[in-house]
Amino acid sequence: MHGFHVVAKQIVQDDSMQIQNALVHLALEVRFIVTTGGTGIAERDVTPEATEAICERVIDGVAERMRSEGFKQTKFAPLSRGVCGVRGKTLILNLPGSPSGAVESLQAVVELVPHALNLLDGKTEHS
Repeated sequence: MHGFHVVAKQIVQDDSMQIQNALVHLALEVRFIVTTGGTGIAERDVTPEATEAICERVIDGVAERMRSEGFKQTKFAPLSRGVCGVRGKTLILNLPGSPSGAVESLQAVVELVPHALNLLDGKTEHS
């Protein structure tokens, strides 16, 4: 999809420390991490907090776009709390656990990813 290749998959319990550890280790190896699940409002949904805890910056507009586009499909999209953030030169994106919600959310923002990665590489010149 869009030239990206899955290089690792990892299943992690709904535990903030386990999620943080997985993200920190993956961020040393890859430039783009996508998580699925744990973005709702149930007590066990801690992925956004775990992501924010290890990120240096949060990119609010990406999550806003996912929810905005998701609202066209379901009235429950605003209940999704996924975030997008940066750790070093790695972009981390939280998607909903619902397969259709994950696909729709990723489709809503995937065109932004190459530019975001370029910016993280220091390619900030404008044409």
